[in-house]
Amino acid sequence: MAELTTDDRDALQVSLEGVVSLPGDAAFDAAVNIWNGVIDRRPAIVASCASSADVAVALAFARERGLEISVRGGGHNYAGFALCDGGLMIDLSPMKSVHVDPVAKRATCGGGTTWGELDGATQEHGLAVPGGFVSHTGVAGLTLGGGFGWLSRTAGLTADNLVAAEVVLADGSVVRAAADRDADLFWALRGGGGNFGVVTSFEFALHEIGPLVNLALFFFAPDDGGAMFRFARDFVRDLPDENGALLAALSAPPEPFVPAELHFAPMYAIGVVGFASAEAHAAAIAPVRAALTPAFELVTPIPYTALQQMFDGSAPWGLLAYEKALYLHDLSDGAIDVLLRRVPEKASPLSLMPIFVLGGEYSRADEDGACFAGRRDVGYLVNISAGAMDRDTYDHERTWVRDTWSDLVPHAGGVGSYVNFMSEFEEERVRASYGPAKYERLAELKARFDPDNVFHLNANIRPAERVG
Repeated sequence: MAELTTDDRDALQVSLEGVVSLPGDAAFDAAVNIWNGVIDRRPAIVASCASSADVAVALAFARERGLEISVRGGGHNYAGFALCDGGLMIDLSPMKSVHVDPVAKRATCGGGTTWGELDGATQEHGLAVPGGFVSHTGVAGLTLGGGFGWLSRTAGLTADNLVAAEVVLADGSVVRAAADRDADLFWALRGGGGNFGVVTSFEFALHEIGPLVNLALFFFAPDDGGAMFRFARDFVRDLPDENGALLAALSAPPEPFVPAELHFAPMYAIGVVGFASAEAHAAAIAPVRAALTPAFELVTPIPYTALQQMFDGSAPWGLLAYEKALYLHDLSDGAIDVLLRRVPEKASPLSLMPIFVLGGEYSRADEDGACFAGRRDVGYLVNISAGAMDRDTYDHERTWVRDTWSDLVPHAGGVGSYVNFMSEFEEERVRASYGPAKYERLAELKARFDPDNVFHLNANIRPAERVG
C-alpha cells in the first residue's frame, strides 16, 4: 500500500485547482465518507477536482506513481467503488454546477451532481430527466449503468436520455461524446459503467413533468401478498405509459398516513404514479380498488421532487447495505411462490424488495442503440436489497438476499442483471448481463479507450487482447 507524504500532496496541489488531501485532513475525511457503511477501504490521497483539467492532472499523477485509481461521483454505489485501498481517489463532488435550457429542454450538470440537485434545478421549469428513487444518488453512477426510476415507462432510462458527455480518458485527453461525435464511446457510456473514462459533464434531454404528479400507494397485509402479485401482473399489462409502477415487499414506514399499530410492519405494496391528469390517474388505479382491499393507502398529488425523495428514509447515509437483482419476463406462479416464502425471512425494516415494472418507452428503445446491460423485452426488474444499522443484522440480511436471489434465478432464465444493482461483480454475471455480442464490442472499445484497464473498479470489462 502506497504511503504518500505532504511533499506528494503539495506536488499535486501545485497543478490542481481543486483540493488535494491526505488522511487526517478534514477534506479527506469528507471525501471518503461514502453512503455504504460496510465499505472500509481508504485511499492514500484524494484529488477533489474542480474541472476536467484537474481530473487529467490527477490521472497523470496516479499513473506515474503506479497508484490504483477510484472515482467518486455521488458516493452512493453499493459496492463502494468510490474508494480504493492505498491509491488515489478522484473526487468529483465539487463539480455540481447545473444549467437548464428550458427552451431547448436540455440540462447539463457536473459529474458530482446528485439527483436531488438536478431535480431541483429542472423542476423550476416543470421539466425532468428520468432519475432514480433516492435523491442523494449520484447522477454519474446511475446514468453510466442505465438508470431506472419512476419515469422509465414514460421516458425510458436515464441513459436513453443522455445527449452528450464530456469524458477524461485514461491517457488524460478530454473528449466530447455524442451520437455524431465519438459515437462508439457514446454507445459504451450508456450502460458501460465507469469502464471508459471519468465523465465530468452530462447533457440530458428533458421532459415536461411536474411540478405536481399524482401518487397512489396501496399497502397489503402479508396474507394478501399472493393475491396482490397475481392481480398486479395482469393489471400492469394494460397500464398506460404515462404511469410509473412499482411493486414491493417492504416494512410500513412510520408516516402519518400509516396506522400507528402498523408502523414497521411487513407489507406488500403497489405504487402507481401518474404523470398526466388527476382524472387519468384515477382511472388508471380504479381496477386496484375494485379488485383488492388494501390495509391502508395514500392517494394524493405530490411534488415531483418529493416523489424523488420518498425512499430516502430507507437509505440513510451510513447504512450497511448489500443487494442482488435479476430480470423476470413475467411474475410466474413459481416466482411469486419464492417471494411469498422468502420475504418473511427478512429481519430489518430497512431491507426491501422493489420490483420495477417495465414496458412503455423502456421496451420500445433500440436494444442495440446503447450498451445497457438488460433485455428490453422483460417485464420486471427485481431488486433484493439488504439494509441494516448493525453488523449482525446485516449478516443475516445479506444471507437473505443471496438465498432469495438463488431461488429466483430458475424463474429468470439466467444470472444476467442490472449492473447498478450489484454488490459483487463476478465476471460470469457481468458477461451474462451484457450478452456475448455487446460484451465483445465493449471489450474491443475498452482496449481502444483504456487498454491498461486503469478504470477497473466497476462492473469491469476486460480489454480485448490485441493480436500481432
